[in-house]
Amino acid sequence: MRPASAASTGVGIGLRQPHYEGVLEGRPDLAFVEVHSENFFADGGAALAVLQQARASYPVSLHGVGLALGSAAGLDERHLDRLARLVDRIDPVRVSDHASFARVAQPDGSVVHGSDLLPLAFTDEALEILCANVMRVQDRLRRPILVENLSAYLRFRDDAIAEPEFFARLCARTGCAWLLDLNNLVVNALNRREGDPLAQCRRFVDAIPPDVVGEIHLAGYSDASDLVIDDHGSRVRADVWALFEHALRRFGPRPTLIEWDTALPVLDLLLDEAEAAARRVEESRRAQVVA
Repeated sequence: MRPASAASTGVGIGLRQPHYEGVLEGRPDLAFVEVHSENFFADGGAALAVLQQARASYPVSLHGVGLALGSAAGLDERHLDRLARLVDRIDPVRVSDHASFARVAQPDGSVVHGSDLLPLAFTDEALEILCANVMRVQDRLRRPILVENLSAYLRFRDDAIAEPEFFARLCARTGCAWLLDLNNLVVNALNRREGDPLAQCRRFVDAIPPDVVGEIHLAGYSDASDLVIDDHGSRVRADVWALFEHALRRFGPRPTLIEWDTALPVLDLLLDEAEAAARRVEESRRAQVVA
């Protein structure tokens, strides 16, 4: 195995139930494993025992989908408390969630949680809300978090801030880092159908301050001809690999995750994707040394 410090620049996989045995017994050469935080909120039980066993062999990254960091209705304090308990138990190498909203206040004072990653408008008002909620999470967890950009199937008419600038401001004001999902960038560009998608994505990456990127996500997408879906159900596509290579030249090596959440493959195929990413990271590292 690589030493734990490799989690700062190496490649990991999303650890999913069908692969528990293969990873925990085979202990493949991975820099870290990442799990969805909410699947391990129970106080005890088999799932938490597996995660603790994984933590004995690998650095663990906790990636959430339920904080709804962009919600004007604020955070679900019970959800945050459960996340804080999990963080205390596991001592993860990173904690992350999404720049999304899902919680909406009702006229009677109650709050409805939409259980989805709904996109934010890129406005000053939305940034204020996002910053306040990120700071609340960081205060509770006593550590910085990472915030991920979304694959979004709509855009708001009142968008006023370019997305790279929006995230850069978020990171500068809160001290959080950016979990840069390159697959999401490609999906969004393909769905806009405005010129060369890969060129658009490269310009997006070039607009990001290098020091704010704390992790990179890679995944596969599906193309239904009229809509590209970020389904994490296949190998990383060629255009996403090309963008990853561009991002490595821009940022240097960053912790990188292969996400595969639907139509899960055999473990060897997932590890093959991780090795493909690791080769590109190593080539980038060698190129930096030569330069």
